[in-house]
Amino acid sequence: MKFGIDRLIADPALRAPLKGKRVALVAHPASVTADLTHSLDALAACSDLRVTAAFGPQHGMRGDKQDNMIESPDYNDPVHGIPVFSLYGEGRRPTGQMMSTFDTVLVDLQDVGCRIYTFITTLLYVIEAAAEHGKEVWVLDRPNPAGRPVEGLTLRAGYESFVGAGPMPMRHGLTLGELGQWFIDHFKLKVGYRVIEMEDYKPDEGPGFGWPLYERTWVNPSPNAPNLWMARAYAGTVMLEGATLSEGRGTTRPLELFGAPDIDARAVIANMQKLAPHWLKGCRLRECFFEPTFHKHVKQMCQGVQIHTEDPSYDHAAFQPWRVQALAFKVIRQMYPDYPLWRGLDFKYEYTAGHLAIDVINGGPQLREWVDDPKSTPDDLDAITVPDEQAWLVERKPYLRY
Repeated sequence: MKFGIDRLIADPALRAPLKGKRVALVAHPASVTADLTHSLDALAACSDLRVTAAFGPQHGMRGDKQDNMIESPDYNDPVHGIPVFSLYGEGRRPTGQMMSTFDTVLVDLQDVGCRIYTFITTLLYVIEAAAEHGKEVWVLDRPNPAGRPVEGLTLRAGYESFVGAGPMPMRHGLTLGELGQWFIDHFKLKVGYRVIEMEDYKPDEGPGFGWPLYERTWVNPSPNAPNLWMARAYAGTVMLEGATLSEGRGTTRPLELFGAPDIDARAVIANMQKLAPHWLKGCRLRECFFEPTFHKHVKQMCQGVQIHTEDPSYDHAAFQPWRVQALAFKVIRQMYPDYPLWRGLDFKYEYTAGHLAIDVINGGPQLREWVDDPKSTPDDLDAITVPDEQAWLVERKPYLRY
């Protein structure tokens, strides 16, 4: 199969509308061609293109920031001599001065298929700025490694943030190119928009179910996205960023596991299996021990649970990462009623004040309230979540290109 960047590089006819225009690129470390050339280098090598600027999202265009919520500066590219503007620095939106450096912007970002992953918000902000300044946006489409399944609560009004760009569930099941068109229609934006589609993309087929496993190299789109298995689990494990439990930052398997020094991981797994075994289909849970080298519980031995999706037992259609993590929270609350599970208001997640981080992440308080209610059951969470999921399946249908 071919990604959008590979088709654009290979086919001069696709590039023809860009002739005579100043072209910018939004990219990160995973923005590479099939032979692992960075997209900026590949585009700069096209004699018929004039690349005049580049933009880096969170963690930087070439990948310069390891931890979360660490800002990146603007700089000049030492190879190509063009400005590289940070969209995760003093501001999150392109300024008028930045927009003046190009006519058409190419967006080549590898997403992981989750509402909270900030690259989709960066896409929205770029589209909104392009609409305001009369610029064109082209998305060079890439796979959604989490595939087509949909899961989670829809973001509620008043909870919009840099990790909540619009009313969609946690796991949206769209590619970036598809999502861009949904943004344009939902927010009623008038902008020149084009998607360079992938060729032979089959998101419903195994073994990758969204990612061309054994065909393309996985390059980290962000420092703690080291493999496909993380991308599969992320729509659930990302909620740990709003909890006091470690999400495995500072280990070699971040966002595939969770734990803390003061929980009994074996008992947690056993109680998860008792409370909602139907939520645990499609993956394996394994007791593990880890000692983070940085971040939460640094240099403390943690008991934890690893979510395995990389062996033959993996069932793509059955796996529900958001419910797996929700269930873990629920069981820990039941086992340890006074456990300080949630990070407090003093932790301004993605610089959002006034809401607990767990609520910012989920786009509302419903998940936290369900966890903390001693009378609530798994069926109660399904009762408020399934309608959101079903509504999104209907809403997104016109936007599916593959």
